[in-house]
Formats: sequence, structure tokens, C-alpha cells
Amino acid sequence: MSAPSLRAFLLAGRRTGGDALAEAAGVSHKARIPVAGVPMVVRVLRALRGSGRIAETWLCIDDPELTGCSEIADARARGELRLVAPERGPSASVASMFGQLEGAQTALVTTADHPLLEPAMIAHFVDEAARVDADVVVGVVAEETLRARYPDVPRTFLGPRPTRVTGANLFLLRTPRAARAVAFWQEMDARRKQPWRLVSRIGLGSLARYALGRLDLDEAVRDLSERAGARAALLALPFPECALDVDRPEHLSLIEEILTTRRSG
Repeated sequence: MSAPSLRAFLLAGRRTGGDALAEAAGVSHKARIPVAGVPMVVRVLRALRGSGRIAETWLCIDDPELTGCSEIADARARGELRLVAPERGPSASVASMFGQLEGAQTALVTTADHPLLEPAMIAHFVDEAARVDADVVVGVVAEETLRARYPDVPRTFLGPRPTRVTGANLFLLRTPRAARAVAFWQEMDARRKQPWRLVSRIGLGSLARYALGRLDLDEAVRDLSERAGARAALLALPFPECALDVDRPEHLSLIEEILTTRRSG
């Protein structure tokens, strides 16, 4: 395999107004919460590096104390890691970083609250997404894939049964046109407190079909692609753990249990 050339954008900023999970753990950022003794952000960085697909990770975080972490300092010394100051919100941060790329604009986007990511998962997503004819590829996990192993984990699913999916916090921005999709994401962020403007941008028909459980996912993706001006595609992943990030205290308990099982196995 040729040397990796892909950049990864790792989002690890703080939520506006604070984060209860980080406060409960006594750390400044949720990304720094230890999971089985290792900060979540370090676990994700290890997975990215171990995948063999990432040449450089741009860690988006406003935390100068991280420079004291030996793994992060070593990665920076090797030229594998760059610290980037976050903008106002994830979408603005991704837009800023993607705009700084030169030449062929391709980047993997993920989040630091995803400590179950493994190198094989990232390699699988990158390799399969590179074959998809789209500007943006969004990783998802089918409901049946998740429920087969973790039947009781609370998750939000999109689409009608039996094809419902949930997010995996993995995105591949494949072409320069992906910048349009990121701009659309920014627009949706800016309008999230103005429902009438969201409706006008997304379309009343699509929202009505979603509310009635009749919105076909492929149709929804095509509709959003047209509105954003960039082709998007969903990529179903075979790893249920890709759907397990850390949003609630019970998530931490489950993930600690899974990691303990991995070590003992």
C-alpha cells in the first residue's frame, strides 16, 4: 500500500455553555475524559494513526494543556499532528480547515468522543468511501446491526423501518465540491433556532414525509444533495461500535465495559 496522504479533522472543541460530562469528570473538555484510563481524544488519535490511511491529523481543540501530553507531543514532533483553534461550532471549524487544504481536497472528519474507534474501522470506511461516486460520504450504522449486539443502547434512528440508520461520526469529504455541503451544514446550524427558516430551506414536503415515517433515505439524501449543491451518499458500516459515542453517563459505563472485554479477549 502506498504512503498515506489523507488528512483527518478531529473535532474536540467544547460545547457552548459547558459540558456536564466534562465537569463531572473534572476535565476541561469532554475529549479529555479518561475511558479505561486513557483520554478519549488519545484513543481516537491512536486509531487514526494505526489505520495506515492518515498522513496528518488536524486536532481542533482550544486546550494548550494538551501539549503536555507525551503522545500528542510526539505526534507533533513527527509531523503527524497539527493543533487547530476551533471556530464557532463544528461546521464552522470543518469549513475553516477544509478551506485551508491545497490541491486535491479530501479529508476524513470524525469526533474525539468516539473512543471505540479502531484502526480497522477507519481503514474500512476510508477505503469503501473512496469508491463511492459522491462529494461527501457519511458513515452510518443500520439499526439491525447495532441492535444485534447492543439491543438496549438508546440511539436516534433516521428513515422508515426496516432500513433505519444512525450516525457513525465518520465523514469523508471526497472532492472540492464537498465545501458546498459543509456550507449547507453551516447554514442549517445558523437556522436551528429558527424553525420556519429551516423548513423553507429543507422543504416542507420532505419534513412532512419524515414526520409520517415515509421518507426513503435514498430520496432524502438526493433531496439534500440538490439543495446543498454537492452529491452526498450514505455508507453502511458493519461495525456496531461505530454508532457508540459518548453523549451520556451511561455511554461511558458501556464503553468502559466493552474496552475491558476487548483487553481480556
